[in-house]
Amino acid sequence: MSDNIPSIEVHNLTVSYAKKPVLWNVDFELPQNKLMGLIGPNGSGKTTLLKTIMDLLKPDCGYVKIFGQSLDQVRNQVSYVPQRESVDWDFPASVREVVEMGRYNSKKIFKKLNKEDHQLVDEALTKVGMSDFANRQIGQLSGGQQQRVFLARALARNATLYILDEPFTGIDATTEEIILELLQSMVKDGKSVLVVHHDLQTAGLYFDHLTMLNTHIVASGFKENVLTEENLSRTFGGSLSIVSMIGNLIQEKQFPVREKK
Repeated sequence: MSDNIPSIEVHNLTVSYAKKPVLWNVDFELPQNKLMGLIGPNGSGKTTLLKTIMDLLKPDCGYVKIFGQSLDQVRNQVSYVPQRESVDWDFPASVREVVEMGRYNSKKIFKKLNKEDHQLVDEALTKVGMSDFANRQIGQLSGGQQQRVFLARALARNATLYILDEPFTGIDATTEEIILELLQSMVKDGKSVLVVHHDLQTAGLYFDHLTMLNTHIVASGFKENVLTEENLSRTFGGSLSIVSMIGNLIQEKQFPVREKK
């Protein structure tokens, strides 16, 4: 696979709900071996974009290519982590059973996991610090622990491209640090990662590449070129002043953003 081929290429993408465009003429690329943050206000189309990339929604026009091919041709190279709230955590499954799901695909869904599969599951649990919880029922976990299990399932897939929808939402500081270090390590190992992120305060710290979305692409590229006052205003509009006020208050009063556990 040529390094010049983007991990994700989105061109002229328009997606509508009830004939109302949610994404309009979207163009952007995720280069290989990069960690990119996708940011924008609520309702800007971030989750819709991810679902369209994963072929869970059909566009009105435009196309998506993964490593220069359709998703069906490279599906085993892609791992998608939706929002934690979309999962039924009351489902009677253990942590290990959930992570093992990452090893099943269309070719081996009726086959037992082999030694290599179990080894990848063990490695994934270790990387997210959940080995000691392998037999715990997923509904008994904290929000941060559940997110780690979700990420471990994605890691067990041993993909090349990872797409994560708000993995830092509703978690403790310890889990946030574990996930961030893991994502950075994945990129060093040759993976490509696209992350929907909601926090402007940390976006510039976590990601070298950013894409700003508000129905259309406002800016995409190196964070130094994307995080400008003009782009922020075009992306967040009036809501940016509220975000800035909150951020300034936290900085001035030195309030913790979240508690450590």
